[in-house]
Amino acid sequence: MSIHIEAKKGEIAESVLLPGDPMRAKWIAETFLKDSFCYNDVRGMLGYTGTFNGKPVSVQGTGMGIPSALIYCHELINNYGVKNLIRVGTAGSYQPDVKLRDIVIAMAASSTSGINNTRFINADYSPTADFELFMKAAQYAQKHNIPIKAGNVLSADEFYGDDPESYKKWAKFGVLCVEMEAAGLYTIAAKFNVKALAILTISDSLVTKKETSADERESTFKAMIDIALNSLS
Repeated sequence: MSIHIEAKKGEIAESVLLPGDPMRAKWIAETFLKDSFCYNDVRGMLGYTGTFNGKPVSVQGTGMGIPSALIYCHELINNYGVKNLIRVGTAGSYQPDVKLRDIVIAMAASSTSGINNTRFINADYSPTADFELFMKAAQYAQKHNIPIKAGNVLSADEFYGDDPESYKKWAKFGVLCVEMEAAGLYTIAAKFNVKALAILTISDSLVTKKETSADERESTFKAMIDIALNSLS
């Protein structure tokens, strides 16, 4: 057991999907995994293990933001031996051609977080996806005619920023969308030499101001989960 996860040794698979919302973790387990069971409900942050195509897979909620996600990633890697971590979450579009429900695979993650400032003083570390997981995801999507976009995303510390126009600077430099965890995930995966990927579904657009409902964010976006699970095979 770890501080925030009460699973016994062997109850968590080497491959884990990481939704921010614990209720999405429950939905993923009930919808996609066979013979799933709940191994964690500490602080309401649900975690499940089951099988997909006969292979053990776990799903662990992480909460919102890099600090919360890093707690769970650290414990999954160091206490439970997790080797493959795929974030499955929502994001806000920064580009006119990145529309509601589009799938974005994060090749790299810029950030407004100070998570790496104390590690790399007067320098910028560039957190990136694991190439093998990225290629598997892209190839599966292409094979099954699931449209994707891939590129740089922004992992932001603030959900409600002071300047509603600040996204335009990032958009000008090609950033596709904003979310809140990928840069932290990619950094900790690099630190501990494990594989990580972030697959995102666009839930709202800062360009068009359109958005999906809370219910849709919790229990839809099946294509994203389909890609993630099949990237682990």
